[in-house]
Amino acid sequence: MQLTVGELAKRSGLTVRTLHHYDAIGLLSPSSRSGAGYRLYGQADIERLHRIQALRQLGLPLADIGLALSGPQPPLAELVDRQIAQLDRDLADAARLRERLVHLRSQLVAGQPPDLADWLDTLEQMTMYEKYFTPEELKTLPLHTDPGLLPAWSALVTAVQSAMDRGATPDDADAQQLALQWMEMVGRGTGNNPAFLLRLRTMTEDEPGMRERSGITPTLERFVEESMVSARLAIFARYLDEREMQRMRQHYGKQMYTWPELIAELRTALADGVPAHDPAVQTLAQRWMAMFREYAGDDPATHAKIREAYAREPDLRSGSAVDDALLAYVREAATSAIPRPH
Repeated sequence: MQLTVGELAKRSGLTVRTLHHYDAIGLLSPSSRSGAGYRLYGQADIERLHRIQALRQLGLPLADIGLALSGPQPPLAELVDRQIAQLDRDLADAARLRERLVHLRSQLVAGQPPDLADWLDTLEQMTMYEKYFTPEELKTLPLHTDPGLLPAWSALVTAVQSAMDRGATPDDADAQQLALQWMEMVGRGTGNNPAFLLRLRTMTEDEPGMRERSGITPTLERFVEESMVSARLAIFARYLDEREMQRMRQHYGKQMYTWPELIAELRTALADGVPAHDPAVQTLAQRWMAMFREYAGDDPATHAKIREAYAREPDLRSGSAVDDALLAYVREAATSAIPRPH
């Protein structure tokens, strides 16, 4: 069986964007073409995709997966064994949740406690989070541990929906301010961890109940995204001339959800002590620079203005988990990747 990218996305549960990203970074490319020129995934490609997704579920960053798959690979059965072990841990988590529910039932039999509906909502949400985060990760996820964050999110969602209901546009100052508050809340809720942000987004997309309870509809989400881009472009306009802004308006925000994955991989490498001259880190830095140049162009003077804007304007970094240490790491890796004359 051979599948187009759309067919593979549908059958695997991944998005076409993810498969295109895997292709772009050399992680998984279709191995054949149809008579009409369509690129097709075959049996070997799908087996490789299984390895990629299994390693991702086991917590390996994409850069490390690429390295792992570039050398001798263990038998697929060994990888499946590791997946089974992870499922066993998940089942143990489910058993612990069952124990909590049995305890809850015994309390209900003894006498109905107040705010039962809220309590059950919380329990349901706990099980939802446990599908996407390990118990250790949940201890460091503020959105899960800080009881004040969910009401704050709810109030912000209500404010955004009210702005939409009264006809606000992403170019309106109040919509832009709400979007900047949203990004600040993203940073607070995820502990400035871009990997957590990506998983929360996946959870929102995969769990209909999550959207229903949060009120974050696809329409509201798009409005916030467009307002955030508009707000940041307004900030860049203080530093760039009209020619530079034309490019920014055309390209800024196009890879909004590619950046967090790249930032997460670089943060992991930095935290693990991987040197900037490591080939995998250099590859990540080159991706960073290519994505940066897409909206910044190639003029060093423009780059300097944009760096100044990022340094002076906290709203440009809010929710992105990019700090000075990470920027220095990227610059060192990008510089060390430039071929030196002999």
